[in-house]
Amino acid sequence: MTKVAIVTGSAGGLGRGIAERLCKDGFSVVLHDINEELLHATVSDFKENGFHVIGIKGDVSKRDDQFNLVKAAADTFGRLDVFVNNAGIEAVSPFLEITEDQLNQLFKVNVNGVVFGTQAAADQFIKQETKGKIINACSIAGHESFEMLGTYSATKHAVKSFTHSAAKELATYKITVNAYCPGVAKTKMWDRIDEEMVKHSDDFKPGEAFEKFSSDIALKRYQTPEDVANLVSFLASDDTDYITGQAILTDGGLVYR
Repeated sequence: MTKVAIVTGSAGGLGRGIAERLCKDGFSVVLHDINEELLHATVSDFKENGFHVIGIKGDVSKRDDQFNLVKAAADTFGRLDVFVNNAGIEAVSPFLEITEDQLNQLFKVNVNGVVFGTQAAADQFIKQETKGKIINACSIAGHESFEMLGTYSATKHAVKSFTHSAAKELATYKITVNAYCPGVAKTKMWDRIDEEMVKHSDDFKPGEAFEKFSSDIALKRYQTPEDVANLVSFLASDDTDYITGQAILTDGGLVYR
């Protein structure tokens, strides 16, 4: 039996790396993103590599979109086994410049999206009367709050909290809920963080913010999508049937919690 996974925000970045690893693990994968053009390109690339995928455009902050996403996966592949709440956005600003719009936007995507995705996936698992795995994108910022990343850090603390509470409530259905917590990766998100930190600080020149964070990593290198995908692959496997409610750091030794 071929297992089926959904990965939100998987047209690029860490999400694409996670989706590719799950395909290599033998999953049929539903690629999902709000960026339709990039999504189509990624689906084409995956199909050229012989991966069994479909692409669904959607907005994780909309509850109906999340339930429609799960329905499309079940209609296409007949079931769902793993749901990865990967989609997320960042904002960089001094605390005193945090705006209402920034708060609303980040919480809508990073927190509401995880809640709605978890609800939609759990609903499908319960209908199927099968176990299921929900895997959430947390962050080192879900364990430690960073300057200039106040709103982002708050959303990731919320993701960790919802991971814990959902794990407790869904255990009765044999649904596990865990989170992966990446550190400093050379992605477009980190390029934007670096760029914004330069704007708001006289201490950094372009590239230096990223370099500063990277230099503190015990293993002396920044993170790759494969590093994150390795952990998600494990959390998606049958080997983790007895692990739930955990927010696991995969940061090369940066934050110790």
